[in-house]
Amino acid sequence: MYIYEHTTWPHFIWDRNALLEPLANTTFLQGEVLGRMKSLGFELQRESNWHTLTENIISSSEIEGEHLHYGQVRSSIARHLHIPYAQSEISDHHIDSIVSMMLDAIENYNTPLTLERVFGWHASLFPTGFSGMRKIRVGMLRSDEKGRMQVVSRSNGPMEIVHFQAPEAAQLSNELSQFLSWINAPSKQHPIIEAAIAHLWFITLHPFDDGNGRLARAITDMMLSRSDGTGKRFYSMSAQIQREKESYYAILEKTQKGTLDITEWLLWFLNCLSHAIKASASTVDSVLIKARFWQKSAKYTITGTQRKMLSLLLDDFKGNLTSSKWAKICNVSQDTAIRDIKDLVQKNLLQQKGQGRSTHYILKYPPEEL
Repeated sequence: MYIYEHTTWPHFIWDRNALLEPLANTTFLQGEVLGRMKSLGFELQRESNWHTLTENIISSSEIEGEHLHYGQVRSSIARHLHIPYAQSEISDHHIDSIVSMMLDAIENYNTPLTLERVFGWHASLFPTGFSGMRKIRVGMLRSDEKGRMQVVSRSNGPMEIVHFQAPEAAQLSNELSQFLSWINAPSKQHPIIEAAIAHLWFITLHPFDDGNGRLARAITDMMLSRSDGTGKRFYSMSAQIQREKESYYAILEKTQKGTLDITEWLLWFLNCLSHAIKASASTVDSVLIKARFWQKSAKYTITGTQRKMLSLLLDDFKGNLTSSKWAKICNVSQDTAIRDIKDLVQKNLLQQKGQGRSTHYILKYPPEEL
């Protein structure tokens, strides 16, 4: 029996005593990271938000086996948030649509979630009307014309393993209406618990031909933004789910084939969220080091070209920096590139590595004064 087949569906129950300590611990971590971010100021918050959004969008797609181009996602977010970005790349319509969808979920977290809005998000995921080579129903609920919606995998043999069978398509209109009424009603539970319930409820309904997991995670981010009280993300639940993907699928299957007691799912969600918040510390540390780099380098006179190259090096520069790469990127002569590089070496902002043909340069990161 699937969870939605119980007569009291969707009236979930759980052991509140079992959740007291993990919920308190997660809430403490949440408050800690939000407090730390508030102390950083607007520019550093924006940098952290930018990094987290990039990680979130890429990870949510990777969970489903879709690998988005990192540079294009980062550039698209920068354009949407009006962030100057020296390494900007042209992104395709598909990536821009995904970014727009995610930003709508996060920034407009207090806007009612309507069926029309969910349809718009779904259309953003599949702007061509295809999922891979398969034509799908975009911006509309799935049908059962070709049989019931199932989540399946294959073992070593030819047999398919059915992990989950979704509710009948004929039920979806009423089911989604009930879900949306609940999600838009005044909060009755702790907002983190509501985020966990929303994720499970939506993915159990599986209302579309494809994209249900990504939409469930977008809804989760919307609910977590409500919990945080901000339209910025400073930790990535999707990135953590990607890291814990095996246990994620296992607890989903167990819960969807179980009773309406979802205590184990809620405990898993809280644990995963705690890990996500803890992992965000490295992002904040990276942003702070960058800020200190620019603060310490402010005492030097740096040209626009030098600043551009330092920005690239601070932001995921691929490969080694050589004078020929500098010349090509900045469209200057080799002599000019060498002169600019040596100037930064003398200012202790760059450091030479190797000799002869293997000569390249890295950031004095952090600078000597740090």
